[in-house]
Amino acid sequence: MNMLFLTLLFPLIGFLLLAFSRGRWSENTSALVGVGSVGLSALVSAWIIFQYSTGALPDGAYIQVLWQWMAVGNFTPSLTLYLDGLSLTMLGVVTGVGFLIHLFASWYMRGEAGYSRFFAYTNLFVASMLCLVLADDLLFLYLGWEGVGVCSYLLIGFYYTERKNGNAALKAFLVTRVGDVLMAFGLFILFVQLGTLNIQALLELAPQRFAEGDFWLSLATLALLGGAVGKSAQLPLQTWLADAMAGPTPVSALIHAATMVTAGVYLIARTHGLYLLTPEVLQLVGVVGGLTLLLAGFSALVQTDIKRILAYSTMSQLGYMFLALGVGAWEAAIFHLMTHAFFKALLFLASGSVIHACHHEQNIFRMGGLWNKLPVAYASFIVGGAALAALPLVTAGFYSKDEILWEAFASGNTALLYAGLVGAFLTSIYTFRLIFVVFHGQVQTEAHPGRGLAHNLPLIALIVLSTFVGAWITPPLAGVLPQSVGHAGGEGRVGLEILSAAIAVAGVLLAAWLYLGNRTLVERVGNSAPGRILTALWFAAWGFDWLYDKVFVQPYLWLTRILRRDPLDRTIGILPLLARGGNALLSRTQNGQIRWYAATIAAGAVLVLGFLLLSVA
Repeated sequence: MNMLFLTLLFPLIGFLLLAFSRGRWSENTSALVGVGSVGLSALVSAWIIFQYSTGALPDGAYIQVLWQWMAVGNFTPSLTLYLDGLSLTMLGVVTGVGFLIHLFASWYMRGEAGYSRFFAYTNLFVASMLCLVLADDLLFLYLGWEGVGVCSYLLIGFYYTERKNGNAALKAFLVTRVGDVLMAFGLFILFVQLGTLNIQALLELAPQRFAEGDFWLSLATLALLGGAVGKSAQLPLQTWLADAMAGPTPVSALIHAATMVTAGVYLIARTHGLYLLTPEVLQLVGVVGGLTLLLAGFSALVQTDIKRILAYSTMSQLGYMFLALGVGAWEAAIFHLMTHAFFKALLFLASGSVIHACHHEQNIFRMGGLWNKLPVAYASFIVGGAALAALPLVTAGFYSKDEILWEAFASGNTALLYAGLVGAFLTSIYTFRLIFVVFHGQVQTEAHPGRGLAHNLPLIALIVLSTFVGAWITPPLAGVLPQSVGHAGGEGRVGLEILSAAIAVAGVLLAAWLYLGNRTLVERVGNSAPGRILTALWFAAWGFDWLYDKVFVQPYLWLTRILRRDPLDRTIGILPLLARGGNALLSRTQNGQIRWYAATIAAGAVLVLGFLLLSVA
């Protein structure tokens, strides 16, 4: 266990080596350092997980103090790593899935300008993400939180020569900063009220200091929720994630599917004790998740870009996790976080294989008939899509999503249960719409399959983890997170499982009916007046970008136009004008004439004497 710090140190060293290489290394050397550093971190994590599973932590947690960070009065945060079942689960996801994505990226990014720069950014991201999940202090967590935000900006805008990519990176940075500022306010409130930011101390002190529903604690948890909403792309700060697909596809798999976007879910789960004292805020978490999963699901139905479909799917699945948190299904949320990392990373990497094979084409309707040309990618989409749609018994997604639906039912929140069921139906339709359009039907483009260990191994490993094998991996959360009301099962669970399975299968069958064949029904509905309106609305993601442009961007631009000639600046500018005028006037008195100097001295003396006489009188 004393090797825990190495999980963070290896990718940090990899970042420093790659950053100071300044692109002078060959692609093989850069890949060796970039992939190898995360691989070493994954090996150390595997050893730690093995030790944990054999009972090497008698008290349920391991604390490793690195060094004292600062000491300002009573505020003495340290850089300390905290390992329990929750952080162990996140450690395995970040390093394990992260390594597979890095390995795939070593193939995908070959020949791209900035190859070593790419791995420098991703290594820094992994190090920052590990800071986030292993921190025992909210300030240390916030350091990692901001670190992954910076890396997200750098990686979304990796192809910076195209203006749209820079705009997408800037949009992601600004929108998530809104949530980050709110989170900072939450930290300020907690420190003022409780005198510490140590997470375990906060969970112990909060029940002693606050009554249920206390104003200041509610305000703090609302602020933390704001940070979680921004990072996890939930309503109303969800607009950045679809545009973030401008980055390389492995970035989408690493940051925007498997790790960073789940940070909000982890934050709420880690501070669960605070939310249990603010039930109204906890209920709001569930409402946000339910609305997001529906809005994103409808948007995914009409997208044409393969990566944007998966991006909206990610928003929807994160909505399921927030829904689970909102009904107190803590373990179900983390379980779905883990399985989602498996199958969504698989889908993004497989989409990268398809995009690469189709000469960087991303429009699904310009593909088609690829199932026999890209067998590994097709198998990846079939297994990953089945897990995303939660097809029964054989997929990892079925077990985790079914757990969330059961917990929603057991909590008595029927509105969130119905939202989850409708979302499951939408997920099946848009997932298999994507598969049927891309891999079946008429061939639209030539495709050249990817080959090699770096291409095939990550896909095959994630295929296995996306089946029921992945569901066998049970996060060790007993005693770390409280059990929910439906944890032990109960009457009606089998019926709900049958219902959810039937809904998933029905969605697949509907997608097959609509998109396998000539698709005349889809075209007829889409060309109708209501169909055109809904398609435009959903394609624009319900118009949130338009709304924010009108409410925030345009008023700001209008204000900048007004202040282009700032009246305050002009008023302050009077002072230098007077100084320059006085200087010019007095300079004219310096003419070199003795009679003028003598006259001015005499006049000055008269003025001084006159002033003295008047003052005495």
